[in-house]
Amino acid sequence: MQVRKQFAIIGLGRFGSSIAKYLAEMGYEVLAVDDDASRVQEVAHAVTHAVSADSTDEEAMKALGIRNFDVVVIAIGQDIQSSILTTLILKDLGVPYIIVKAQNELHGKVLNKIGADKVVFPERDMGLRVAHSLISPNILEHIELSDDTSIVELKVSSAMIGKSLRQLDIRQKFNCNVLAVKRNGDMDITPLPNESLAKDDVLVIVGKNDQLTKLEQAYAEV
Repeated sequence: MQVRKQFAIIGLGRFGSSIAKYLAEMGYEVLAVDDDASRVQEVAHAVTHAVSADSTDEEAMKALGIRNFDVVVIAIGQDIQSSILTTLILKDLGVPYIIVKAQNELHGKVLNKIGADKVVFPERDMGLRVAHSLISPNILEHIELSDDTSIVELKVSSAMIGKSLRQLDIRQKFNCNVLAVKRNGDMDITPLPNESLAKDDVLVIVGKNDQLTKLEQAYAEV
């Protein structure tokens, strides 16, 4: 039997509170922490425990038993100094896995250097998704794997309907791989190369960003 993970979320702005509430809805034990008592009050009904505390106070973090949580998300807003100091304290206390929200690339580099296990850029990533949706309406989802590689969900365009994956030959033409085909809500991770694509199918594709852009443009709706 797998032990269910325990999560602590530090910083209860829009990003932090949404994560805390979602994890709690999924049935996980969630500790929500913020130095603003009103923010703590706003999520108290939705999570397991909600506490007003200063995350840059090592003794306060010890008192909360923060080291006993499997994952801690540091979602502190604009206060970069507090974000960095909190990361250092939690690392020093032996928290197993620390995810930190970064404000910008420089902040992210510092967090990586001081031992954050994962750095996320919610504002940047959301901006990229909006931009992709504006210039590439057939791209339903865009997940950045690295600076130059992504996974996209590409809606089958009229130029693709009735053609098979073998005929499209995406790997040879664009050096991208089709990971799956989504059809009628089902995900087929072993799509047949000779099966024709239908109107509402969605291709899940991984590749270099420049090649994915060429692929989308090549089959864009006229």
